[in-house]
Amino acid sequence: MGILNFSKANCKNCYKCLRACPVKAIKIKNEQAEIVEDLCIGCGQCLIICPQNARQIKSDLKDIKNAMKDRKRVLASVAPSYVGAFDMYDAGQIVTALKALGFDHVEETAIGAEVVASLYKEYVKEGEYKNLITSCCPSANYLVEKYFPNLSQYLIPVVSPMLAHGKILKHLYGMDSYVVFIGPCTAKKIESLNFQHKGTIDAVLTFEELTKWLEEENIILNDLKPQPFDQKSFKRGSSFPLEGGVISSFINDGEEGYEVLKVDGIEQCIKIFQSMENSTLERVCVEVNTCRGGCIGGPGMPKSEKDFYKGQKKVKEYTKNKEDFLRDRDIKSYDKINFSKKFIDRKIKKQKASEEEIQYILKKIGKYEPADELNCGGCGYNTCREKAQAVFEGMAELNMCLPFMRSKAERLTNVIFENSPNIIMLIDEEMRIKEFNPTAEKIFKIKADEIKDKPVSVILDESLFLRVKNSKKNLIGQKAFHPEYDVVLLQSILYLEKQNLLLAIMTNATNEEKHKKELKRVKENTIEAAQKVIEKQMRVAQEIASLLGETTAETKVILTKLKQIALEENGDIE
Repeated sequence: MGILNFSKANCKNCYKCLRACPVKAIKIKNEQAEIVEDLCIGCGQCLIICPQNARQIKSDLKDIKNAMKDRKRVLASVAPSYVGAFDMYDAGQIVTALKALGFDHVEETAIGAEVVASLYKEYVKEGEYKNLITSCCPSANYLVEKYFPNLSQYLIPVVSPMLAHGKILKHLYGMDSYVVFIGPCTAKKIESLNFQHKGTIDAVLTFEELTKWLEEENIILNDLKPQPFDQKSFKRGSSFPLEGGVISSFINDGEEGYEVLKVDGIEQCIKIFQSMENSTLERVCVEVNTCRGGCIGGPGMPKSEKDFYKGQKKVKEYTKNKEDFLRDRDIKSYDKINFSKKFIDRKIKKQKASEEEIQYILKKIGKYEPADELNCGGCGYNTCREKAQAVFEGMAELNMCLPFMRSKAERLTNVIFENSPNIIMLIDEEMRIKEFNPTAEKIFKIKADEIKDKPVSVILDESLFLRVKNSKKNLIGQKAFHPEYDVVLLQSILYLEKQNLLLAIMTNATNEEKHKKELKRVKENTIEAAQKVIEKQMRVAQEIASLLGETTAETKVILTKLKQIALEENGDIE
């Protein structure tokens, strides 16, 4: 499995994930959503928005437990946004909790952020770059590398705070140490596997995963006695999770000739990258975060902490009360550590469909002319043509067009309703007719327009309908003769609870009844004829038997006489 994906069989074809994904990295195949890793930027927004909670995120928890079991030195690097992720009266309670779980050493990732801020400041002072883009957010980095590769030259070539802190921890405690990053970001799981930094971060846990682990171990944060982190962090590094917290740590507006800009949310990131590509913006230093509001809005935040502004306030207060570090952190002791990072061109190459191919696909979903292209976005794509291109690429299916499928369903429903040989009626809770099909018009000899919204009692006895409504029990296949219409109807009345309606389906059984009567008459005539034949046969048999009896007697007499004569001639008679 990939790092991020959707659980199988949970998809309900709502396409919310696709609408939430601005880079359209989600493939719909056999009505199942699937994240395409080559296109994905790891932001995790699609997993947050899924109403079925169908997210499947690769967990490193088992590996972490095994490392503890093997008695490795397990170190925790905790993102400073943890303050807004957990319900605690003291920030130090997270340290106690992590050590109770088995971590040997616990520090804040803010320590790595301090180093990153210092290195960023150096690049600003050089002033050699036309533009500068912060590289703390891995999702923003992937967005540039894959979709705006020409801007990769402006990404400040410095590792993220997570990687910086991981390198420091390995430097201080040994390369055999097992470093675990704990934070609100799913993209960090992908970043930790990057070939450039292999072995720096051994495992990544989201705050949500940590919450579940604490619950499994029955550890309640507010019941714990707080203790300090194993190394002190300062205000500058701790402010990184806040919107604008990164850029304010190393540059002021106008400094070294750069205009300072900060954007959050993928849509805004895309807009500013487009402006930079078009050379609309020059000499700007931009802080980019794909999560709205910064890291506090990350997809790995616990679901129990839904109040974004509450979390933001807690992080601000925590940072505010931290000690200022007025001079850059002395990083000379880390001279042997390589904090640089290379960004590469990962441009997505797509085959563009021809106009003929686009038109062919559009026609298959009922778009025969521009007026048919609603561009409603229901399928997740902004325009019908964009959706057609996705179908061409194999990323989307034809039946994802909701207006088309609805129109198709309605057409089929109308065909059935209009052409059914059965009477179909819908009756509301007030016993008024809401729908009345052509067969009903023919049988009851009244037009739908004349009977709609009229009581059903106008054409039929309403007692059966009331019985079904009150009992909420369906009536199936009751036969009734209606002399006023000279019809026999096989009646079924169904109670539709959700719609609070009655559905009446009645089959005209008049011809069948006539056939049954005719068949009965034929049977009776046949029986009568058979009876007459039997009686006649009996009489003939009796007459034959009588004749046979008479001739038998006469024959006996004659034979007796012949016998006597024969005996007399032989002299045998005494």
